[in-house]
Amino acid sequence: MRAVASVHMADKITLGADGALVVPDEPIIPFVEGDGIGIDIWPAAKSVLDAAAAKHGRRIAWLEVLAGEKAYNETGDWLPADTISAFDEHLIGIKGPLTTPVGGGFRSLNVAIRQIMDLYVCLRPVRWFRGVPSPVREPHLVDMVIFRENTEDIYAGLEVPSGSPEAARLIELLHDAFGWEIRADAGVGIKPVSKFGSQRLQRAALSYALRRGRKRVHWVHKGNIMKFTEGAFRGWGYELVREEFADVAVAWEDCGGDAGDKILVQDTIADIALQQVLTRPAEFDVIATMNLNGDYISDALAAQVGGIGIAPGANINYVTGHGVFEATHGTAPRYAGQDKVNPSSVLLSGALMFEHLGWQDAADDIIAAVEATIGDGIVTYDFARLTEGATEVKCSEFAAAIIDRL
Repeated sequence: MRAVASVHMADKITLGADGALVVPDEPIIPFVEGDGIGIDIWPAAKSVLDAAAAKHGRRIAWLEVLAGEKAYNETGDWLPADTISAFDEHLIGIKGPLTTPVGGGFRSLNVAIRQIMDLYVCLRPVRWFRGVPSPVREPHLVDMVIFRENTEDIYAGLEVPSGSPEAARLIELLHDAFGWEIRADAGVGIKPVSKFGSQRLQRAALSYALRRGRKRVHWVHKGNIMKFTEGAFRGWGYELVREEFADVAVAWEDCGGDAGDKILVQDTIADIALQQVLTRPAEFDVIATMNLNGDYISDALAAQVGGIGIAPGANINYVTGHGVFEATHGTAPRYAGQDKVNPSSVLLSGALMFEHLGWQDAADDIIAAVEATIGDGIVTYDFARLTEGATEVKCSEFAAAIIDRL
């Protein structure tokens, strides 16, 4: 761990007695630069974040922590304990994309951070910025926020490989206990979906909709087939609405679609949802779903508004106050060091972090400046090749253009 800015005058973010974050004007925020293109996109994003904070009389004491290849090269550890400790101690952090070790170790460093810290919400807002090339005719109708459960479902990692003694034992156990016929050469995974895990995600989604004035919440599931996992997710969601949110929300089946001033809560099958967010995007607002569904839906929606290169993300535990904000794309090592790649994903994740800290004014300024820059045709290569008359700029130049428009 290394101090990048002097932190002796700064303060830690803390959790108040009311469960809200207490944020000083100069909070200490740990960051991971990221592997591959992290060396390009992080400095660009940081320059904009610093400028937006300064405009409103604030600053950030950045504290670098290590993960991924940089951590392994310097410490021999892909995810040092000091990094997790720093995120834990300071509550809020941000990171660039990370390489996952090949041939052993962590299945995914991103997943490891989420699960070690119990960051049960993967928050993915998806919206279109004027001027961004899109494959759909009306991308401006896409304005959704996805709450993806982070700790259960297939990402819990409970599986055994085909041909292993563990697989043979589990297959035999399932046959003897339940009469299930599973092919002997199958790999087998367990898909846990709990009431506790489902409802804390759904509670977060409903609370977010209430705070943000969002009027619709959808439970997205495959409960018509997986009745006791995804079907249970659906049922637990409606139970939560009736038991904890009846004064502010109502289920479709309880009101026939006429929610009045309340939040309308309904559900849809996952495969149908993937069609409807494309054909009827204006009907969706907040989506809460399990891990695999959320992975598919968030990336499919990102494609409608310009791709994951401009999609922000966060992993949050609303109970403990912890949050790690992150770029949603990969490390793209072949472009590393070329000052070429679009920094918008990590930058907009930083804006999302500002929103979470209560710095809404600075977050709004970043969003407006990004949109103004792209609207003026000043873009990195990924958008320039798809936009007639655009001015292609480097990663750092794109950040400078955004700062000019703050």
